[in-house]
Amino acid sequence: MRAEHEHDQQQPHAPDAQRAVLQAVVALHAAQPAGAEAAAQARRLLVDTVGCALAGRHAQEVQRLEAALAACEPGEFSLPAGPSMSVQSAAQVLAMAATWDEACEGHALAHGRPGVPLVAALLPLALKRGARLGEFVDAFVLGYEVGARCGAWLRIRPGMHVDANWPALGVAAGVARLLGLAPEGIVQAIDIAACQLATSLYLPVAQGRTARNTYLGHSASLGLQAAFASAAGIDAPEGALAHYAANHAGNAVQSQPLPGASVLLLRDAYLKPFAAVRHVHYGATAARNLRAQLAGGTQGVSRIVLEVYEEAIVYCGNRAPHTPIQAQFSLSFGVAAMLRFGDVDPSVYAAPRFDDAELRRLEALVELQTDAGLTTRGQRGATLTVTHGAGTCEDTVGTIAGDAAHPLDRAALAAKFTHYAAHGVDGADDVGGVNRIGGVNRINAMHFCDGVLDAPAATALGALWQQLVA
Repeated sequence: MRAEHEHDQQQPHAPDAQRAVLQAVVALHAAQPAGAEAAAQARRLLVDTVGCALAGRHAQEVQRLEAALAACEPGEFSLPAGPSMSVQSAAQVLAMAATWDEACEGHALAHGRPGVPLVAALLPLALKRGARLGEFVDAFVLGYEVGARCGAWLRIRPGMHVDANWPALGVAAGVARLLGLAPEGIVQAIDIAACQLATSLYLPVAQGRTARNTYLGHSASLGLQAAFASAAGIDAPEGALAHYAANHAGNAVQSQPLPGASVLLLRDAYLKPFAAVRHVHYGATAARNLRAQLAGGTQGVSRIVLEVYEEAIVYCGNRAPHTPIQAQFSLSFGVAAMLRFGDVDPSVYAAPRFDDAELRRLEALVELQTDAGLTTRGQRGATLTVTHGAGTCEDTVGTIAGDAAHPLDRAALAAKFTHYAAHGVDGADDVGGVNRIGGVNRINAMHFCDGVLDAPAATALGALWQQLVA
């Protein structure tokens, strides 16, 4: 992955040096509007995250949380056909919904997803403040750069999950930028959040519990709280983040690239074509490539071997998953679902597909083997070998759609957005000959997508949002 290896100059691992880099990044991005490349990528991540959030609303748990928070904290933000919520409530719902199907963005160097909680916090706040699209973008870019760097710096300890940890730091920075704080106020917000980073466990994933889906909502809420606290003049200990890194984080295995106008971690954000943890995508892509060779279907498949880098097996070695979240973290399920259905989208985590007998037979056949070469080199990739009645076929995948080197093109991004929005609400129908997706007119949904991607920076964000929710 070029995001991990391509930067020429690297910063030493020492916490004080890392903190100095972070301060320089804040100063750089607080002083000027986002450049064209950064702005375009921020817009893409906004579209994708909103689409994932709309899809996640199919879950009854998300619907119940949305209704309960709206009843407790009504406000001015609402999702299509949904109740009105406060900024804090909306941030929690958006973050949970966007991560529900595990189809949201991520960043390889950070080993997490800096963008989801940023969108969750910034979108309702920006709409509340009547912000322009460009103001949202500027705040997002700064917050993403901070979040991605913190993810590279603050390695989580064994047994932890990243989502309720360092992502809050990027949210704090982005919200502080939207509030108009000076660089020192933005750094103060980061340090306030650093004083209370959570020790969020991987345990819910291992047991298939949806508590994990609340983690990014926690990061969004903490970041909002920290930014407003800084704006109010509440202060933090000097170097709180460096102290946290030295005493409570794992050892950083990668250094931050030195800041500069041409150094943009946002460039290396990935968008997922499939609804699964990124580690699953390599085997799933290989399975899609091989599926065409199984002309008679999968019934003749007798053996499946997936060779993949060790980290993928550590985090996604779940077998015979009983719950959707276990399946989203399952290499074997992803390979089997792709061979069986030709896609891994939110539908594979719901009946009847989730319990399909042939899917389950294929999943049980998958053998997971560590690719020593990939593991030693610190590279990602997979080789899939499928034995079937006609013989054996094999495919090796080193890069996947959505990577920085192979980004989703505009057509694929728009197709994912409309497909996921359609999945988000039961009972999509035709009204007056106009196809509607969950209360959102499909044409207006495309207008929203096109508007976010193309509209001038001075465009009111609220005008674009109304195209989606009207």
